[in-house]
Amino acid sequence: MPTLKSSGPDPWQTIEYEATTQAIPKIAAYLQEHLGQKVTAYLSGIDNAKTVGLWITGTEPRDMAKTRLRYAYQAARLIIEAYGDETAKAWFFGSNSLLDNEAPAYVLRYGTTPDDLRLLVPAASRLVELAAIPVLTEAR
Repeated sequence: MPTLKSSGPDPWQTIEYEATTQAIPKIAAYLQEHLGQKVTAYLSGIDNAKTVGLWITGTEPRDMAKTRLRYAYQAARLIIEAYGDETAKAWFFGSNSLLDNEAPAYVLRYGTTPDDLRLLVPAASRLVELAAIPVLTEAR
């Protein structure tokens, strides 16, 4: 059963802290490493994937792109720690009932205010929490 790997402080709080305090180059590098450059660009709302490489080397993105990267990082870290990279990629592009059946990637890319993104991390957390709930099967 997938769970967040824990050693020391609460991993949920650690991830939230990192998403808030880490420099954008580190966040962009993590997302590029685990989700890919094109996916990271899409999530941040930009069209040119090469810009992600510029962010990693220190070029500052616009404010909303930074906000998107921080939300994407937090959601991705939660899912990657519990399930791995491929599940995280699938989650970002799948329909999500907690996001009005929109894909999390779509919500990130087209959200125009932080309030538009506020349900993203709780939706990722819910996926991780679901791992602990036994699946009900029909009686045969």
